[in-house]
Amino acid sequence: MCSLQAATPLAKPFLIGVAPHTSARIIIEMYQPLRNHLEKTLQQPVEIVTAPDFTEFARRAMAKQYDLVVTTGHQVRLLQSDAAYLPLLTYQADFRAVLLVAADSPYHRPADLAGTTVFGLSPSSLVTLWGQHWLHRNAVPNVTLSYTSASDSTVALVLKGTGSAAFISFPNYHSLPAALQGRVRFLDESLPMAGRVYALAPRQSMRKTAIETALWAFAKTPEAQAYFTRFKLEGYRPLKARELVEMEPYANEVRQLLKRP
Repeated sequence: MCSLQAATPLAKPFLIGVAPHTSARIIIEMYQPLRNHLEKTLQQPVEIVTAPDFTEFARRAMAKQYDLVVTTGHQVRLLQSDAAYLPLLTYQADFRAVLLVAADSPYHRPADLAGTTVFGLSPSSLVTLWGQHWLHRNAVPNVTLSYTSASDSTVALVLKGTGSAAFISFPNYHSLPAALQGRVRFLDESLPMAGRVYALAPRQSMRKTAIETALWAFAKTPEAQAYFTRFKLEGYRPLKARELVEMEPYANEVRQLLKRP
C-alpha cells in the first residue's frame, strides 16, 4: 500500500483511500485539510492512502482495505453493488472527461488523431474508459492508447509532442498551473458524469451518521472553503437519484478488468 501519511502507532488509523487521479504530491496537498478535520472530529489518527493506478485502487477497495474511499462514480458503483460500500456524497462542480491537445497542434477533428498515441490514466479510469468509447464512436483508426500515472504527466507528454492528445478530467484540468492551461485546448468533452464520490466501507457502517456529519461540518470550515475554491469543486452535495446506477456500464468494465489474471 502506498501511504501518504505515516500511521500513528497509538491507535489504528482511519484509512481514506483516494483514487490516483493525479500525483501523490497533489493528493496529499488536496486532502490534508480533510485529514486534519477528521482526526479532530473522530478522535482517531487518519491516514491518506492511494495506489499505483486505478485498477489496483479498485482491487484494494474491493478487498476492503480502506475505511472511506474517494473515487469516481463508476468505481463507487462497483464497490456499492459488489462490496457493500455506502455512498455518501460528491462535489457540486460538474465532473466531465475532456480530450486535450496542444494549443498549437494540428489536431482539430477526431480523424486527425488517426495513427497517433493518445494518453490516459489507466484502463479502469473513468476518463480513459470514456475516451476509449469516444475513439470507437468516432471511428478513429490505429490509435495507440498509452497509460501514465497522473494527469499532469499526461499533459506534459502531450506538450512535448510524445503523443497527440490526453484524456483527463475537468477538475484535473483546473488543477493545472495557469501557464499549462494556456498551452492546451479541448478537442472534445463528455456530458457530466458522477465524479469523485465519497463512500464508506461496510465495516464502518455503524459510524455512517457520525462520519457524514463530520464531512458536512468540514464543508463549512474556512479550510474547506479554500480547498473548494482552489480546486474549483464548489462544495459537497448529496448524490442524485440513479446517478450511480447510470455508471453501471463503466463499472462492469472495471469488474471485468479485475477478473483478469
